[in-house]
Amino acid sequence: MSVSLQLSDKAPEFTAVAVGGKYGDGQSISLRDFHGKMVVLYFYPKNDTPGCTTQACALRDKWQHFTDSGAEVFGISINTPESHKDFIKKYDLPFALISDPDHKIIESFGLWVEKSLYGKKYMGTERSTYVISPDGRIKSIFQRVKPDDHAEQVLEDLRKFEP
Repeated sequence: MSVSLQLSDKAPEFTAVAVGGKYGDGQSISLRDFHGKMVVLYFYPKNDTPGCTTQACALRDKWQHFTDSGAEVFGISINTPESHKDFIKKYDLPFALISDPDHKIIESFGLWVEKSLYGKKYMGTERSTYVISPDGRIKSIFQRVKPDDHAEQVLEDLRKFEP
């Protein structure tokens, strides 16, 4: 079953472990905990790969702008909390990463997709970002983002938001 979320749809609810930032070594969070705030959920394939590292470091380098916007930012991948801790420490990431090893959150956003590498097909996470408005609805969708441009695209979108 393929999920196709659209702008203004209610974002799928989830509860998962967030590691890093104010969540330290790991705390359970739910999307509903952030009602009343802008939330950026960026989905990425895997810690410590070239594109994912570029994307995370670009967010880190513009972190003050995200903080100024008031948005909560979370990266989501299938990696374990332990892998997230190592990735955060290695690149000094100031934001939290959410562990979704069974890819339930990823699937609920329609991002568990068939991919191909060197002719081999496999299932994996599509690199995409969802901006969730304070009322829990999807405000913006960035599909198949380029790691280099991602942070600035999301910041431009957050600047347009008028509460």
